[in-house]
Amino acid sequence: MDWYMMNCELLATCSALGYLEGDVYHREPDCLESVKDLIRYLRHEDETRDVRQQLGAAQILQNDLLPILVQYHEDKVLFDAVIRLMVNLTQPALLCFGKVPADATSRHHFLQVLSYLQAYKEAFASEKVFVVLSEKLYNLLQLDWEQRQEEDTLLIERILLLVRNVLHVPPDPTEEQQGVDGDASVHDRVLWALHISGMDDLLKFLASAQVEQQWALHVLEIISLMFRDQSPEELAALGQGTAGAEHGEDTRELEALRQRELAEKRARALQRPSRHSRFGGSYVLQGLKSIGDRDLVFHKGLHNLKSYTHDLGKEPRRVPRHRQATPESEPWRRSARNVRLFLRHFCQDFLEGCYNRLMLLVKDQLVREKAQQHDETYYLWATAFFMAFNRCHGFRPELVSETVGVRAFHFIEQNLTTYYEMALMDKKEATTWARRMHLALKAYQELLRTVQEMDRSPEQAVRDSSQVIKSNIFYLMEYRELFLALFRKFDETKQPRSFLRDLVETAHLFLRMLERFCRGRANLVVQSKRVRRKKKKPRVAAVPPPPSAAELEQLWEGLAPQLQACLEGEVPLPEDVVPFDAASETPVEEQRAEALLRIQECLRDSHVPQALRLLRSAREVWPEGDVFGAADAGPPEETRLLREILVAPLPRQAPAEPEELEEEEEEDEEEEQTVQVSEKEFNFLDYLKRFACAPVVRALVLLLRGYARNSPRTNHCAARLLHRLARDLHMEPLLFQLSLFALFHRLLSDPAAAAHQELVALAKFILGKFFALAATNKKAFVELLFWKSPAAVCEMTKGYSSLQEGEGTTRSRVPPWSPQEEQELRELYWKYKEVEGGDIIAAILAHLPTAGRTRKQVVKQLVRMGLASSAKDFPRERKGTRIVLWTEEQEEELTRLFEEFQDSDDVLGNIMKHLTARRSRARVVEKLLGLGLVAERKELYKKRRRKSHGPGPGQAAKGVPAMPAQGSSGEDEDSEEEEEEEEDEAEEGPMEEHWVPEEGAGQELAQRLQQEGLAGPLRWLENCLRRVAGDREEDGVSHPVPLVPLTEENEDAMEDRRFQTLLRQLGLRPPASEQESFWRIPAALTPQQLRRVAASIAHRGPSGSSQDLPEPLRCPQEPAPAEPLPAGLGSDSESEEPVPVPVPSPVQPRSKRRRELASEDEDEDGEGSGTEAAPAAPCSEEDEEDEDPQLRGRRKRVRCLEEEEEED
Repeated sequence: MDWYMMNCELLATCSALGYLEGDVYHREPDCLESVKDLIRYLRHEDETRDVRQQLGAAQILQNDLLPILVQYHEDKVLFDAVIRLMVNLTQPALLCFGKVPADATSRHHFLQVLSYLQAYKEAFASEKVFVVLSEKLYNLLQLDWEQRQEEDTLLIERILLLVRNVLHVPPDPTEEQQGVDGDASVHDRVLWALHISGMDDLLKFLASAQVEQQWALHVLEIISLMFRDQSPEELAALGQGTAGAEHGEDTRELEALRQRELAEKRARALQRPSRHSRFGGSYVLQGLKSIGDRDLVFHKGLHNLKSYTHDLGKEPRRVPRHRQATPESEPWRRSARNVRLFLRHFCQDFLEGCYNRLMLLVKDQLVREKAQQHDETYYLWATAFFMAFNRCHGFRPELVSETVGVRAFHFIEQNLTTYYEMALMDKKEATTWARRMHLALKAYQELLRTVQEMDRSPEQAVRDSSQVIKSNIFYLMEYRELFLALFRKFDETKQPRSFLRDLVETAHLFLRMLERFCRGRANLVVQSKRVRRKKKKPRVAAVPPPPSAAELEQLWEGLAPQLQACLEGEVPLPEDVVPFDAASETPVEEQRAEALLRIQECLRDSHVPQALRLLRSAREVWPEGDVFGAADAGPPEETRLLREILVAPLPRQAPAEPEELEEEEEEDEEEEQTVQVSEKEFNFLDYLKRFACAPVVRALVLLLRGYARNSPRTNHCAARLLHRLARDLHMEPLLFQLSLFALFHRLLSDPAAAAHQELVALAKFILGKFFALAATNKKAFVELLFWKSPAAVCEMTKGYSSLQEGEGTTRSRVPPWSPQEEQELRELYWKYKEVEGGDIIAAILAHLPTAGRTRKQVVKQLVRMGLASSAKDFPRERKGTRIVLWTEEQEEELTRLFEEFQDSDDVLGNIMKHLTARRSRARVVEKLLGLGLVAERKELYKKRRRKSHGPGPGQAAKGVPAMPAQGSSGEDEDSEEEEEEEEDEAEEGPMEEHWVPEEGAGQELAQRLQQEGLAGPLRWLENCLRRVAGDREEDGVSHPVPLVPLTEENEDAMEDRRFQTLLRQLGLRPPASEQESFWRIPAALTPQQLRRVAASIAHRGPSGSSQDLPEPLRCPQEPAPAEPLPAGLGSDSESEEPVPVPVPSPVQPRSKRRRELASEDEDEDGEGSGTEAAPAAPCSEEDEEDEDPQLRGRRKRVRCLEEEEEED
């Protein structure tokens, strides 16, 4: 903007500041008021930031404000006003505009403001300015809190903000391109001026002082901007050797470039002939077709043959902007040597005296939400940078102890997951969230490297602390699933290549640490989570409870005289009562249930005339079925019908909520997720198979495309991950992809391929495997065009019919329809299509020869065959429209069936089978209770018959519950009867605990189970019984003890019906209610009875004598004691107790079944108030005294956990 185009008022204000004569600035008398006017003008500028641009074009800060600041710093009022103005002028452009504008005009204004800020930064590269700021800040910090005024605190904050704004200005790209590495840039000059003035020492004081805690985030932000262009590895290596050693890496890079250039020259020299020929000749390229069917004719020299492609002469295809790869945020540049030396000493002093305290204060403010939004990014940067510097500079773990621990991992993982989710949801700001995600990933990577370095420490305490950290990290599922999620959602249009590089290196490091951690452990148990989704039920308004039978009888007694008067004609009946709604979308035939509800509501509201009129009108509308009485019904019949309608439990719909809550109802119908936490045995190869997917391989191939620009470590990590997938998992076809083969071709033809031996070896290995497979599978060449999954790999190697035979994971669960089945389905459809009033699909399912078909499968097949347009042609029957009234004949039939089957084992089941009118079990039970045929529901439960082993008839008299005999016909019942049986079992309640098994109970069944391979569960059951017997003898108190299986074999046995039959024969009690999940050893069994029962199921050798098993050294329900891991650096500043990884019971070391830690509720009807529930399989006091104190402490913690779960 031209100077003469300035606003006249703004120009007059700037002229009133003063003038510069040589190195001396002369201020005007109205200088202070002019500065305040400029602050006021900036406050009211428009969206183009016109005032800011005019002041920048006039160079007010360089020519007026900085000289005033340097020469008149003693004037406190003027100094404060100038600082306020400069803080406003140096405000970052992103804060002025909110974001980088998209339109051209706004973007031009944005770039203009940015150019003025870069000019301001160059003006601040002066020692005089920073000397004044440092002295002023030093004097303010010398004041005690009692002497420090509010204006002093504001001035301290403004000085820190001014330094922050100056350092925040990005570099000028044109200047960076003109300079070379090692030259002093504008940022370097500003840092050097900051160092000469002593501002860096004041920053270290603010970071370490106890009374200056409020400036923690300001200091951390300034420090992060100071080290913006620096590499912690290079700073740590600086000054540790001679100058030649320091430049060794540069020398090696130059030598590699020189060797590459020489190799290319040699290759070109071999291609062209020694004697030049004006006529290069023409050649026919066999196998390469031209536009027609003939071979291509090449008219150039042979040395140009390798560069030939069909795309020569074509215009390159333009990539749309939204598909272009994301550029790197800032190009890396090496600062001047003296600046790097000063920054290196600053890092050393900061780590030794400030790092732990400052990071503790910053994290506390972040956790308590005292910081501004996204300030955690500075914390993440500081964690990655200073831990990397400490690792490369002597590695003293005590200097970074604040950010080494499980809490640090958890904090970083939480932020990384948040950024990941926001990048998926906030599409417009996905690039910004990706940058934040990159910072969190680098911090996570540095934490892993620090833990790896702790493993190599000569101190045993440090190594033990690293083991504690790794056991906690590898145990939790979130840390293991993190890299898979990042790989699968990697998008090169939103995330730069540097993010992919750090992701591959971090994943490689995590896999290597996890592999080594698993190598020395036989059974590693980790946490597993399963997410179950279910739709929330829409909120319904509070429905008043239905009136009881006594209340209804009392109400009927009051309505009877009024009804009698209406029937005799003494009370007139209303004439405007209609039993149905003609305008409703519901058909008239389906409004009968609503008419019944309206009659019932009228009766309960004492509106007898309306109820009687509705009854007579409904009889005229729906005469069929005599639901509302016969056409010639008299007063007694109508009285009986109205009484039945009054007491009938009709299904009611929830009343509609107000209109303003409709939106909340829609939100409540979203899916509700429930997370089930359990444990399982970890297998490294199973975990590695999760990486065998197309997104991971595609990301690795994308990274390796720039193998010439990648560092050797990056190429090694990518090649090692591909080697794991191909060699360790035996999935070489996973890498049979054309883009990867093109990369291999470019690599093998590269003259400098000798520098990438690892990639060359991988390429030769994969290509050899491909050509070996192509010799037997000719379709392998076509498979090159597609990314493959493990199922496709299995098909390529084992045959394309393997998945159809049921060996693959993508096998369809729905069996295909054969032509014969389709013909039968077509005939059944045309047969039952014309039947009115019937369900076509139900009729087809009933007569379909092939069993196992569901309604949904039949409907889909009918639509697929063109017999129906959509599934809407076959609506399901509406619920709530069936008539629940019982006629007199139906009541007589129910009474007759009850009298016939009341002595049978399954009274309700037999009644349901022989009942003419189809009704639900609940309706039949309610009617039986209403007729007085049974007093309570328990009388209708199915009776159990138990197999007797003793005298037989006498057991029934002694209260022995009936046990089902093994091999009885009950095992061959239909699936529907089994479901009803399970419902009956849930309603029957717990088995009586006063029953005592006789000697030798279950011995025959135990021997049979022993022969069928259940020896392990039987030994486990025997040990549990003997342990409980010993505990009851020592304690003198008996409690029900749950049987908690910890291995897959034991849990499968507990679900086996024959094993449950054995448990019943032994006198054990099944779960009594839904709040119990495990079988229990009843409290009524004495120690002698428990030992007798255990002896009856003991395994017997060839001679028939039982083989005595030694007493177990610990409770079978408890995990094996883990090795004590001392708490060192694994804990944060607060006390943190490491949780050792539990190991499954040695009964079955190969268990992979997940185990839940929560215990079930053990309170019984009369025991919850007086006694405390015993833990699962308690150990004796003597064993607890002899065992390891750490194991005993862990057991107490587990018991506390169980008690808390029971209270919840």
